[in-house]
Amino acid sequence: MIGCLIGEVLALEAPTVLLNVNGVGYEIDTPLSTFCQLQKGQKVTLWTHLAVREDAQLLYGFLNQQEKIIFRTLLKVNGVGPKMALGILSTLSVEMLVHTVENGDVKTLVKVPGVGAKTAERLMIELRDRFKAFTVGGTSSTSTTTQIQFAGNSAVAEAEAALQSLGYKPLEAQKLVNVAKGDFTEASDIIRAALKSMNK
Repeated sequence: MIGCLIGEVLALEAPTVLLNVNGVGYEIDTPLSTFCQLQKGQKVTLWTHLAVREDAQLLYGFLNQQEKIIFRTLLKVNGVGPKMALGILSTLSVEMLVHTVENGDVKTLVKVPGVGAKTAERLMIELRDRFKAFTVGGTSSTSTTTQIQFAGNSAVAEAEAALQSLGYKPLEAQKLVNVAKGDFTEASDIIRAALKSMNK
């Protein structure tokens, strides 16, 4: 099992990070809370989860162990796969997710792409007891001011692609980005604004 990888960011294409570890490039899918804190050339430690399927071996990475633990906990819920788990962690910070579950806030959970009312109810039931064992810190991983350098695509296009990778339909992603983009010139800022707008 690969527990973590330490290396240099070679490329970023939301939500995938290409990490150079001693000359080997690892493709790692991340939640946007992690992705938005990375930039090309940065040396970083990503706490990883390896998923082995018949047709692929997939790596998922997180900047802190707490997100990795929550990700694995989400995967234990019936009907929740890696894509939905990444979508949940991209839309809600760990603190907000725990708070949402503790308060039975179904309306917040259904804002996550792919999470309908039934799935949200199931998440509430199955996560409530499991989350009682967690101690959530006071620092949100989505509060970073680090900017991302994107090559080729415009910031708006990159932000839309990132949201679509989480399960949003093209028109939904476009609408969120149009509302959020404002005067932002970096995709990371647009993505953060779009995610915040969903939680209002």
